[in-house]
Amino acid sequence: MKSPRFWIIIVLLTSTIFVLQGRGDVDQVPPSEPLRLMPKNFGPWVAQDIPLTQDTLDVLGKGDFLNRIYTYRTEPGAPPQPPISLFIGYFASQRTGQTMHSPQNCLPGAGWTFESKDYTTISDINGKDYKVGEYVIGNGETKQFVIYWYQAHGRSVPNEYVAKGYMVTDAIRMNRTDGALVRVITQVLPSESLESAKARAIHFTQQMAPDLPRFIPD
Repeated sequence: MKSPRFWIIIVLLTSTIFVLQGRGDVDQVPPSEPLRLMPKNFGPWVAQDIPLTQDTLDVLGKGDFLNRIYTYRTEPGAPPQPPISLFIGYFASQRTGQTMHSPQNCLPGAGWTFESKDYTTISDINGKDYKVGEYVIGNGETKQFVIYWYQAHGRSVPNEYVAKGYMVTDAIRMNRTDGALVRVITQVLPSESLESAKARAIHFTQQMAPDLPRFIPD
């Protein structure tokens, strides 16, 4: 038997199809820069691009994707910090079924389980607030801390169902269905607390987020 959440998604997607068919064949898509131009340096963090496999790209569909590892440049003699993984998937149009995936479907693969989930607000270095979700995921003794949210038209939303609801209303009001998923991950070292890993992920996100409107139009 299908869950209520499944039927909510079906209703939202069906509504979107009818709305978009009534509005014409082409969404309004504001200009934006390709995600590959995202800065490779945020303070002491330096990036390395990680190509996505063709199988992954086939699942994600038609969009613009960024998959990077940011490594912290430590001072000589200072203990190393775990890297930060940044993934952004931007869809200029979700009219034809290409849509942002739930973090539960695109986090690291087999063996990983969700240990906790929460919603909170993060302010970037310019004082702009982002409503985000937080996950702790585990695989055996290994744990990772995850920050994620959906971003579209200047709005940040941590819940996939709310994001799809906004997509329907924005399609009606603005004839726009563009949007993105932003995800930040860092490992929780066995020698550190969860709060330490969380602080590291938040600090990186605060520095990175002000650049997002270049790639995800408001």
